[in-house]
Formats: sequence, structure tokens, C-alpha cells
Amino acid sequence: MKINVLFSPLGADELSFTGRTTIVIDVLRASSTIVAALSNGAREVVPVATVEFAVKVSGGMFGGQTLLGGERNTKKIEGFALGNSPLEYTPEVVTGKTIILYTTNGSKAIVKAKFSENLFVCSFLNLEVLANHLVKLDKDFEILCSGRNNYYSMEDSICAGKLVAEVQKLKEDVELSDSAKACIALNKSFGIDTLKMLKETEHGKILLENGFEEDLKFCSMLNISGIIPYFSANVLKVWQNSKEKQ
Repeated sequence: MKINVLFSPLGADELSFTGRTTIVIDVLRASSTIVAALSNGAREVVPVATVEFAVKVSGGMFGGQTLLGGERNTKKIEGFALGNSPLEYTPEVVTGKTIILYTTNGSKAIVKAKFSENLFVCSFLNLEVLANHLVKLDKDFEILCSGRNNYYSMEDSICAGKLVAEVQKLKEDVELSDSAKACIALNKSFGIDTLKMLKETEHGKILLENGFEEDLKFCSMLNISGIIPYFSANVLKVWQNSKEKQ
């Protein structure tokens, strides 16, 4: 098994993911929000690359059981029911609903990797269950970090490092690319206290300035969910063999 990490979607060609197994990470906050929504009973999440397409897709296709969610530069988009705070996606709000999700970074990264043979979403919340699944799958995989506005984000690399380290615990002879080794090193240096790390990142500081401290606390939690978001036919659903931790 070989693991590679892409630090940003910038420069990655959509077709390069064809036939690959890809893990998309956007710790702050799209992948955390997707895990929260599906853990709390959302039927599915439809990631989109533009606001315009989000509005178009939501136009009656799902029998009135649709919610528009997302943000632009941390702020909820005007006219959308939900922003990109995982704390908004409660069971009372999302159970049985289809979520059309647009975010500045994460949803775009998922769409970019849409031609992958297997496409999963990872956050700190579901690291352990995903690592176990990847070991059972036993395929080479790419980790695609969403970054921030096509720039590097440390929190995504540290999450990638934690995922790679978890896989290494479970499987011998894992081959790491240089970027995967770098993520392991970053996790060892900065990943001991995930909340402290998130507060000190560039993106984390912006979220704190905009009043999202509780989001950082939630996004920093390790292995509180047992679900794996899996992308197929343009939607994210719970991987059939994963289930929410009680």
C-alpha cells in the first residue's frame, strides 16, 4: 500500500483521480460538517463547486426534502438555510434531508476528485473508522487536502498525518511518499493538542475572529463518529458498513 498526500487541489487535474482511491480532508470545516450531518441522520450530502449550481440543483429535485448549506469566506450565504458550522446540522434539522453543500474549499475539492474509484471524506471526527476501512480495502490511496483558497492549510496536513499514522499502526510495509512523511512529522510536532493547533492556524484564527470558537472545539474532537462519508453518483452517503458510534 502506497500513500501520497496532495497539499492543495491547485494543479490537480480531475482526470488524474480516475481509478484511484481518494480521501478528501477539510478540517475547517467542510469535512467535519459532512461527518456531522450524516452522523445526525441526513439522507445524503451533495457537494457542489459553485453557488449557482447549488441553487439550481436544489430546485425541487428532491421532493421538498432539500436544505441548502454552505459558506463563502466563513459567512453563511444569503438565502441558504444553513452555513458551514457542523453545530448547525443537528438531528432536528437534517434527519432525512438532502443537503446541497457549497463551501469555499471542501466541496470544491470533493468535486475535483469525483472521478475516483473510491472517494471518502475524513476529519478528526472519523479518523479511526476510516483508517480501519482503508486497511481492509488494501489499495494505494491519495489524500487530497482542501487547503484555503488554493493555499496550504496546516490543519489538513496534520489530519492527514494522523490518518497515515493510524493506518501504519494497523498495517506493515506501508510505503509513504515524501509528502506523506512530511504530514507524519507535522502531526508529531503540532498534533498532540488538536484544539490548540487549530486555534493557532491561519484559518482557525479567522474563524475565532468571526465567532466560531465552538466550531473549533467540535472539529478538534477525535474519533467521536463511526461513519464514513462515501461519494457515489455525485452524492455523499454513509458507507454501508460504517455506523454511528453510540
